[in-house]
Amino acid sequence: MPGKGLLSLLLLLYLGGERMEWQLSATERTYLRELAARQAEYAALPIMAKRRQMWYHLNDTRPGARPPVIIETWTFDRDFLPESVFRCASEDGRNIERQLLRNVRNHELLDDDKVIPDTFEVHWFVDVNEFGFPIESERVKDSQGIETGYRFKHPIADLDRDFPMLKPAVCRVDRARTMAWKQFVEELLGDLLRVELRGWMPYQSMLTHRIIPLMGMEAFFYAMHDNPDAVHRLMAYLRDNALGMMRWAETEGLLRVNNGNEASFGSSYNFTTRLAADRDKDAPARLGSVWGASNSQETVGISPAMFREFCLPSTAISPRPVAPSSWRDARSIDATGRRPTS
Repeated sequence: MPGKGLLSLLLLLYLGGERMEWQLSATERTYLRELAARQAEYAALPIMAKRRQMWYHLNDTRPGARPPVIIETWTFDRDFLPESVFRCASEDGRNIERQLLRNVRNHELLDDDKVIPDTFEVHWFVDVNEFGFPIESERVKDSQGIETGYRFKHPIADLDRDFPMLKPAVCRVDRARTMAWKQFVEELLGDLLRVELRGWMPYQSMLTHRIIPLMGMEAFFYAMHDNPDAVHRLMAYLRDNALGMMRWAETEGLLRVNNGNEASFGSSYNFTTRLAADRDKDAPARLGSVWGASNSQETVGISPAMFREFCLPSTAISPRPVAPSSWRDARSIDATGRRPTS
């Protein structure tokens, strides 16, 4: 244990020969517990129960439900969570502090329709080799030292020539490290906030989002005109890769029912009574019992007909093992690429 007057909270685990260590000073520990207590206080306010019901009415499609209004704070973190608000010096303390501050400051500064959680979430330690190779990027910082500009070094310059380099994703989960981190946080905050292990669902279901680092948007748009067959092959590969990762997560027991105060994407919170309402949230779930997400923001510049030809078949299929309520919107587009009016 560290000496010379340094008080610390230290967890050392030797699991399978691997040494795992997280450390907080006594000052950080006290401060983080104060933050957690503030979050717990806000989570217990009567208004949170009213907001929770508002979300249930919306997602259960109750007639006349008022859509909640949410501000996505992660889109302007340099202002919402500037460096000046952080007090923890250690990396471990910062990781915990960031989640607590995001919830506490959301209520204190914004007070939108977000339901402040009475939980602290931890996540699986998962490594993903998505394509069989890394994609390099270059990033530059602005005058405030924040990474702002970036560009990918696209590995695909010619779809026909370079397509064979794409390999099925390989995933690995570190269960021992995940459970050790959960235990560490529980010993720190568990009497104030319930520590909840969240399920792991691959974000790679955003298929066209994966194309941008591979080849770039301009090359992708040209390829739909110049080499349509190759684009279809690429979309099919991305679809199968996403499905493979989803099924791997299910087989490995990494999914958890997410029908409450979880956000599958952005500010879309999952409160519903229609999805696995009777399932244990601490037990592994099946793909058909969880919310998923899929979109294609990168293709707003193409026509609905082109989107239906090149993107919708794979985008609509990729989340199909997931609860149907999360992908029904994609199926409502008719053969012309437009949404029906009735």
